[in-house]
Amino acid sequence: MQFFLDTANLEEIRKAKEYGLIDGVTTNPTLLSRESGDWKQLVAAICREVEGPVSLEVFSEEAEEMLAEARELVAIGPNVVVKCPCTANGLKACKKLAENGINVNMTLVFSPLQALLAAKAGAAYVSPFVGRLDAVGHFGMDLVKQIVSIYENYDFSTQVLVASIRNPTHVLESALIGADVATVPFSVLMDLLKHPLTEKGLRAFVEDAAKLA
Repeated sequence: MQFFLDTANLEEIRKAKEYGLIDGVTTNPTLLSRESGDWKQLVAAICREVEGPVSLEVFSEEAEEMLAEARELVAIGPNVVVKCPCTANGLKACKKLAENGINVNMTLVFSPLQALLAAKAGAAYVSPFVGRLDAVGHFGMDLVKQIVSIYENYDFSTQVLVASIRNPTHVLESALIGADVATVPFSVLMDLLKHPLTEKGLRAFVEDAAKLA
């Protein structure tokens, strides 16, 4: 399973790189708005920092404007993946971008049929938002299961990128289902490492090592 970091914070990206845990980055306007400075300079720095895919989102809702924005985004770096919303205009933009060899991450996906349409439009990634579904009384991981099953049935190459991950259990379930990518906040990435028995065992070893000195 690949891990993408869901952030626009360079410090978090550099820390995750030190652990060898980062395969790519996803951003969105909300994450970018939390950072200071010019957002275009920031995403350019992120693209230089990360070897893997970096998802950058278009801001427009009209297809032609999305395509114009996408052309600007892909000029930022060779690893840019264009995020388009899963709307009719987003599908239209996705199809044209895919035909021109530009990878698209179809975002804001909340149903298996939206994911099916995204795959048929040529999306490289589809992003089901599991945490947001859980928050309104649905089971987000059920959506991931359905998408993985549909893609396997028809041998789609579109990768399932689980988004809106809120906790380690989301990551575990994504891995068990066979999702291709989990995009996680830095805090959740670090939570994956934690276990009380590891910490307890380490303290015991340190104390016993001191007795040997």
